[in-house]
Amino acid sequence: MEFVLILALFFVLMFIGAPIGTSLGVSATATIIYFDLGAEMLGVNFASGIASFPLLAIPFFVLAGVILQRAGLAATIAEFFELLVGRMTGGLSIVAVLTCMFWGALSGSGPATTAAVGMILLTPMLRNGYGRAFSGATIANASDLSIIIPPSIAFIIYGNITSVSVGALFVAGIIPGIITGLGTILVAWYISHRRGYKGLKQRGSIRELARAFKKSIRAVMAPVVVLAGIYTGIFTPTEAAVVAVFYSLFVAALVYRSLTWRDLIHILVDAAVTSSVIMFIVVFAGIFTWAASVTGVIDALADLIIRVSPNAVVMILLVNILLFALGMILDAISICYLLMPILIPVLGNFNIDPVYYGVIFISALAIGQATPPVGVNLFTAANLAGCEVDDIAKEAIPFVLMDLVVLVILTLLPALSLYLPVWAGLYTP
Repeated sequence: MEFVLILALFFVLMFIGAPIGTSLGVSATATIIYFDLGAEMLGVNFASGIASFPLLAIPFFVLAGVILQRAGLAATIAEFFELLVGRMTGGLSIVAVLTCMFWGALSGSGPATTAAVGMILLTPMLRNGYGRAFSGATIANASDLSIIIPPSIAFIIYGNITSVSVGALFVAGIIPGIITGLGTILVAWYISHRRGYKGLKQRGSIRELARAFKKSIRAVMAPVVVLAGIYTGIFTPTEAAVVAVFYSLFVAALVYRSLTWRDLIHILVDAAVTSSVIMFIVVFAGIFTWAASVTGVIDALADLIIRVSPNAVVMILLVNILLFALGMILDAISICYLLMPILIPVLGNFNIDPVYYGVIFISALAIGQATPPVGVNLFTAANLAGCEVDDIAKEAIPFVLMDLVVLVILTLLPALSLYLPVWAGLYTP
């Protein structure tokens, strides 16, 4: 009976439009109190859900991203890529993808990347004859890379749930993120070629390229500093997040001189709101996971998955389909907390490497950010482009198909995810 109540309440609340955190918290709390599973555990799980050193990295990485966004540094990155590849066929769509790749590494958020890059590049793309829906779809899908290319909040959540090294996950996401980005560039170029979307008329001179590179390199160095510090063992991922904040402040306030004291107040408010939304979900997802474990939901679903197929690859591909479907209606953090407690015993049963699977898991979730009906990147892009979400969703189909092809490749070739963390000495399979 407990099994039925917790799941029924959760899905009913989701169906009537309650926020995901509220749905998780209310269904878990009602089940715990109604069946007298230990109401005192609510406080214990509430505190333990956020009393985690790795989770401290989340608000600091969010703050670093907001600082760089407020400072307007995405424009410097876009300017460099415009000079570098803007003259190619579909040059501005390629510039959009490359800018999203680098800016996503700084912001760690798909919607934030979509907004930042969209405000800079949508107008030039439309002015040069690119389709409104295509432009929005290109930026929305390229922004998926923000949770794959490190540093990634999704990897922090995954590492916290599975007790896997966040540093190893960060490094493991580099090659898959680059491959996914190249796939997105290929689709953008092909569609641009078929539709006759031209590049910019003038190519940047060597001097202009050097000036733009010098101007943008300090912003691009933020994730490099983070990863280099983790790789060399100078600091942990959580400490790296604090370093990222101070580096971002230094670059924005002292190098580019684009921040004021009033801006700093707005930055702190924005970062606090974003972090609160994330931690709200984290806390109540933790209570939901505990209640689901006590009532036997997790064990039952894990056994069901194990019985579906004795083949590990088949199981991963089937779960990928489930992740793709869930990504259409839920956000990445909620899916992590809903599914990973179920999948942990499954991974152990099939002897699947948790770092390799972490990359697969997060890559599958990334696709959902640009798929309707809840793909947050699509709504952000539609608002900026001034067109219907359905129009952008149609233009996004080729990008989503390419992402699925890359996901299958990453699933079948674990070395693409494991080579760098093993080579760097951050992980031993």
